[in-house]
Amino acid sequence: MSQSHKEAAAGAGVTVTLGEPITSEFERKRLSEGRLWAQGYTQSELDVAQARYGLVFPPDLIALLRDRRPVLAYDWRSDDEEIRAMLKRPLEGLLFDVENNALWWSEWGERPGTPEARAEVVAKVVNEAPKLIPLVSHRYLPMEPSEAGNPVFSVHQSDVIYYGGDLTNYFEREFVNPRRPLPQHIKHIRFWSDLVERNR
Repeated sequence: MSQSHKEAAAGAGVTVTLGEPITSEFERKRLSEGRLWAQGYTQSELDVAQARYGLVFPPDLIALLRDRRPVLAYDWRSDDEEIRAMLKRPLEGLLFDVENNALWWSEWGERPGTPEARAEVVAKVVNEAPKLIPLVSHRYLPMEPSEAGNPVFSVHQSDVIYYGGDLTNYFEREFVNPRRPLPQHIKHIRFWSDLVERNR
């Protein structure tokens, strides 16, 4: 498991060490607000965000964000640069491991001879998988299936783990008790859950 997954939860009296350099300044600004939750979004704001980024938020994420939003999370009204970077990051991380850490699955076929050809294969695989919605740092909720109860993934290159069995379990583990266990049964998400299983 990478160092990126050995992180403290954001709770009372607990130091937060979330994220990679791309988000460190972002998080410092958020933490300066001194609280975990802020007022939720309007439905109109969420509709605009989903249209802007080509996403469909699952119903439990909609319900949460209408009620309140995590201060450490990306602001869907204003954090355009950070959100676009995090939407690209899962593919970029996989491509890094393809070129630097010998990542290649046999079901992708014979490994092509050039980086460009390898990138084309991996991009097709990722584009056919459910899109990942960035939540906090490199925690993501899959867009599909469009129903409540999807797991939350922590994604750092091909080092992908479950960080919550669903949104409630995730926020408890992230902000309250990092030792809270994952549920025994977690919904399988195409490709991303397969990455988790291979990491085990």
